[in-house]
Amino acid sequence: MIDTVVVPRDSPNSSLAGVSWPAIVAGAVAACAITLLLLAFGTGLGLSMVSPWSGSGVSATTFKITTGLYLIVIAMIASSIGGYLAGRLRSSWAGVHGDEVYFRDTAHGFVAWALASVLGAAVLATPATSILGSATTGATQGVATSAGQSGGPMDNYIDTLLRGDPASQASSANPAEVRGEVVRLFTRGFRDGGELKGPDREYVAKVVAARTGLPQSEAEKRVNDVIAQVKSDMDAARKATASLAFWLTASLLLGAFCASLAATEGGALRDGTWKRGN
Repeated sequence: MIDTVVVPRDSPNSSLAGVSWPAIVAGAVAACAITLLLLAFGTGLGLSMVSPWSGSGVSATTFKITTGLYLIVIAMIASSIGGYLAGRLRSSWAGVHGDEVYFRDTAHGFVAWALASVLGAAVLATPATSILGSATTGATQGVATSAGQSGGPMDNYIDTLLRGDPASQASSANPAEVRGEVVRLFTRGFRDGGELKGPDREYVAKVVAARTGLPQSEAEKRVNDVIAQVKSDMDAARKATASLAFWLTASLLLGAFCASLAATEGGALRDGTWKRGN
């Protein structure tokens, strides 16, 4: 048990502030720095585990699970160190009841974790938003500024649609405009989880037949195959984002627990009451 000390209310030590912000800030900054360090190390480790060659590297499922577990390990290590510093560096509360000291140390660890989470979100807001946005909307967003610009997320699907035999492919008066129109149709059709409607699908099939020299039936089949591929990619991105969200939630919860627990240990070591008595 923690030693219990009861002092009069007019004790000079009882007027000390219950929150030591310098210790909390120090713990939060340390937790953020360790998180960034471990993330950088994990990125390099992850890139060494994957390979574009068949039969090399780990599978996609193994990589996802390993990434999620590594996020939890990062949260536990960084939060524990940050919470420990917040408890060990806080102001002395001599003369304060033992239960109150235990609560304050736990609160210091929790607040240090919360501040570190906010700082980390602010630092990583731009890259995280870019990564998650690409994963969830990369298959649904089209070229918004110009129909003729290349490099849009739908370009690879359109390339598949318009790929034909060069010997039999008829030349187009303005291929850039045709391509831009198909890009806009796909972008509008697949926005917000939809797909190409009947008239748009028939028109795209006719465009594919005219551009590739395929019979109408084969052009329609190609359109249907590419639409199925788009939907499959969108569903895979959705599942990957949901899985990442669950892993992040678990890592945050465990991080809060580790920071609070480590702060109580650090505070007890500072006061010399760690594991004293039963």
